[in-house]
Amino acid sequence: MRILLVEDDEKIASFIIGGLRQSGFAVDHAANGLDGLHLAATEPYAVAVIDVMLPGLDGLKVIEELRRRKVNTPIIILSAKRSVEDRVRGLETGSDDYISKPFSFSELLARVQALIRRSSSVSEPTRLTVGELSMNLLTREVHRGETAVQLQPREFALLEYFMRNPGKVLSKTMIMEHVWDYHFDPQTNLVDVLVCRLRNKIDRDWDRKMLHTLRGVGYVLKE
Repeated sequence: MRILLVEDDEKIASFIIGGLRQSGFAVDHAANGLDGLHLAATEPYAVAVIDVMLPGLDGLKVIEELRRRKVNTPIIILSAKRSVEDRVRGLETGSDDYISKPFSFSELLARVQALIRRSSSVSEPTRLTVGELSMNLLTREVHRGETAVQLQPREFALLEYFMRNPGKVLSKTMIMEHVWDYHFDPQTNLVDVLVCRLRNKIDRDWDRKMLHTLRGVGYVLKE
């Protein structure tokens, strides 16, 4: 899932982006209100996290304009302002949640996940299962049968993507844009390397293989 962060403070932005990516999200970042408005209005996001004090266009005006344009992306406000009046004003603009700075990343992550669950037409699953593979999205544990599989964050994100799309062929471009945050470069072998690492962990010690390569097309996870 892709998150939009609109935050002009480089340190705070780096802190949030790093945490969200480690948690399996793709993140787009805008450092001013105008760029944030453009991205939020033209790209689909699971959640937008928007600071109030932004150059170009402040965060509340960004949110008001998005709601005027009927953009229904769930929005969390970040603000150094902590009074009840500021919280009420922020929520009245059309935001869905409000977090005061300073904040812990675990709190932000929990609120992002809660908004995603609330905005989904069906409850966001906490466990994925494809054949012998099972993944707990809360504890980030993976098993094939009774065997625990230890994955690095990027490997986990890739496997989650496959498990959310079982039987569907995923191209290198789709994987690059989902697991990394940039468009596919035909000269890179990042996808091949990551798929190879994942295959070694979920397939190597089993006779029946689950992760398959369709040369020139992409990869597919099958039961």
